[in-house]
Amino acid sequence: MHTRKRFAAGLAAAVALSLGVVVPAGSATVSTVAAAPDISLANVRAHLSQLTTIAQQNGGTRAPGSGYNASVSYVEGKLRAAGYTVSKQTCTNCLGQSQNLIAEWPQGDASQVIMLGSHLDSVSAGPGINDNGSGSAAILEVALTLAQTNPAMAKRVRFGWWADEESGLKGSKFYVNSLSSAERTKIKTYLNFDMIASSNWGNFVYDDVASIKAVFDEYFQSIGVPTEGDSEGDGRSDHASFKSAGIPVGGLATGAGDVKSAAQAQKWGGTAGSAFDNCYHRACDTLANLKDVPLDRDSDAIAYAVWKLAVGATPPTGNDYSLSLNPTSATVQPGQSTQVTVGTAVTQGSAQSVTLGASGLPTGATATFSPATVQAGASSTLTIATSAGTPTGTSQLTITGDGVNTDHTAQFALTVGTVTPPTGCTGVPAWDTAKAYAPGDAASYNSHKWNSTWYSTGAQPGAPGSWAVWSDAGAC
Repeated sequence: MHTRKRFAAGLAAAVALSLGVVVPAGSATVSTVAAAPDISLANVRAHLSQLTTIAQQNGGTRAPGSGYNASVSYVEGKLRAAGYTVSKQTCTNCLGQSQNLIAEWPQGDASQVIMLGSHLDSVSAGPGINDNGSGSAAILEVALTLAQTNPAMAKRVRFGWWADEESGLKGSKFYVNSLSSAERTKIKTYLNFDMIASSNWGNFVYDDVASIKAVFDEYFQSIGVPTEGDSEGDGRSDHASFKSAGIPVGGLATGAGDVKSAAQAQKWGGTAGSAFDNCYHRACDTLANLKDVPLDRDSDAIAYAVWKLAVGATPPTGNDYSLSLNPTSATVQPGQSTQVTVGTAVTQGSAQSVTLGASGLPTGATATFSPATVQAGASSTLTIATSAGTPTGTSQLTITGDGVNTDHTAQFALTVGTVTPPTGCTGVPAWDTAKAYAPGDAASYNSHKWNSTWYSTGAQPGAPGSWAVWSDAGAC
């Protein structure tokens, strides 16, 4: 913090109702949201052990210029291995120009993002294993568990590990300020976790937004643990950067340097008249300073919030399919047409009937499928025709597969207008898996030019999930 078990299966239906899950027409059974998994305390502590080793190898600290970069590398490696789209953002006004680490699970509605974050740096005085290794390790294990369980997603989940929080929330401020207005709007909720394993702990829930606080309170009520609103952390951790940008925020904490009152000691146990964490910003903020009880509870509460806010309904019959387009973009002159192969494939259970449709067409353009309905596993030819009056520009078309059991969509970029013929990839550097790309960068890969639309490292152009960071500029 800056100085200024698994739930019973019976909860699944209640969670589904609270999320407004809709039962598809003709379904024999009700779709439900899976219960949140239990987060392994042993795994969270294993991450903290690695952060401890990093601090020991860097003069006893994970501050910028010491063990921070190694901390980023450790978390990054775990996320990449799990299949996340990962990018690093250099914070130019942070100490040592340290980097924020951003990871996104490439499923769910990209226009509705639930974001979780924790600062990964420590103060120079100590290793920062509670402040804030605890929050960083917990959201890392939640991210890995999400990838492992791979539930159906209603919303996109994004994680951030922030640089240089201890100097004034600099990393998170830099990230928020780098977002366009449209990108900020996509973030529907930001959840912050800073110090969640304090030795003389309390159970604090951020009370900035009542509806978000209610999600965490619901979890703690289910295990019989009372909570309080968090006042000590107001304006002192990274949620403040998001709150100032108008993004709804929430989060958890177990206390820092404030003193536990007699009433709080009666409520939660512990020692009245002592700080919630006597090792706050000190060299003794080590693994020995942590308490498993709050770390375990808060890790599970984080998972509960993710599943409640972002996980979608499971298919009621177990039948599913995929929807793909080839190509995924085209350029035509007004009055011309282009054809796209719409492919389907059974991914689970039995084949189902899929009716195809298109939306987002520019004025004067039409879309025709031949055939308009296929059995999953078959393909259709989509003809997109423009008229002489179709305006120039690029439109993002949504191709929809309306299945008996499940629906899927795919995106197609249609450009109408005069385009300079490609002159080859000369002068466009080849994509480099180790290079950190920023918006506006260009690279050539697989005989195409690709324009970077986001911060990324190692996101292969054209690969599933890379659409979020690369835009295909066509053959070259």
